[in-house]
Amino acid sequence: MELQLKRPMAFFDLETTGVNIAVDRIVELSILKISPGGKEEVLTIKVNPEMPIPAESSMFHGIYDEDVKNLPPFRERAEEIKNFIEDADLAGYNSNKFDVPMLMEEFLRAGVDFSLEGRAFVDVQNIFHQMEQRTLKAAYKFYCDAPLENAHTAEADVRATYEVLKAQLSKYEGAIFEDKHGNVTTPVVNDVEALHRFTNLSNPVDFAGRLVYDEDGDPCINFGKHKGRKVVNVFDVEPSYYAWMQQGDFPLYTKKVLEKLWNAHRHTKKEQQQNSRVEVNKDRPHKEQVPARPITEDMLKQLQGKFGK
Repeated sequence: MELQLKRPMAFFDLETTGVNIAVDRIVELSILKISPGGKEEVLTIKVNPEMPIPAESSMFHGIYDEDVKNLPPFRERAEEIKNFIEDADLAGYNSNKFDVPMLMEEFLRAGVDFSLEGRAFVDVQNIFHQMEQRTLKAAYKFYCDAPLENAHTAEADVRATYEVLKAQLSKYEGAIFEDKHGNVTTPVVNDVEALHRFTNLSNPVDFAGRLVYDEDGDPCINFGKHKGRKVVNVFDVEPSYYAWMQQGDFPLYTKKVLEKLWNAHRHTKKEQQQNSRVEVNKDRPHKEQVPARPITEDMLKQLQGKFGK
């Protein structure tokens, strides 16, 4: 089954120095962009992470310091990557929790303004985990009935992800899903917006999951002592929490989103205070303005006598 697309969709996969979004760096990126009509474009690049690649990471993806030491860093390829996916929705395998926030961190470090607003995000892993709960290798075997060759190389993984999604659309056409609230739907349909809703399980505000939307659609803290509380309420009772997060070891994109929420909250508070002052002034009785008396010769003489001049 071919994807029904209104605009391009970019399937992408990252190989990195590790899994800490705030600290680790990209070493390889592969993007498979599918345009409406089925045209395919591929961009695969390796970059110098400007930090040592841990041995356990190299053993996983097969990329060592020697392979990337003479390559340009991400910041020198950032504009090229941005231009390649600027018009596209984003898809991947575990992309909402890892690849999207990791890519945003690199864009922010490079000073490249890449907006996520208005895009759909389809995480193929979330469809798989909700319907079958397996790994990518098992998913490819299960859905495509074939072994996955060259697993853990970026291009092989990203192509496998694309094939798995198409197979999922065929397998789960009309399949019923019941969520934890007992709502019954047929969510796996050939529609990017519907897949976006189904695969964004925790409804994150920042992708790293530190901030999530609650059932009312309001941003909430999703960790620590304020977990489950609306962000605006935390700003009210403990405004220093904002400063603590901005100075802490949180992803740059989380901090960027938090700053936007903080500025909006301050603007709202300022408007409320101004409106409150206007209402108070309306209720106060207005004193009648007494016109000023004209200055006369007698008044000037009295002033000269008072001040001795």
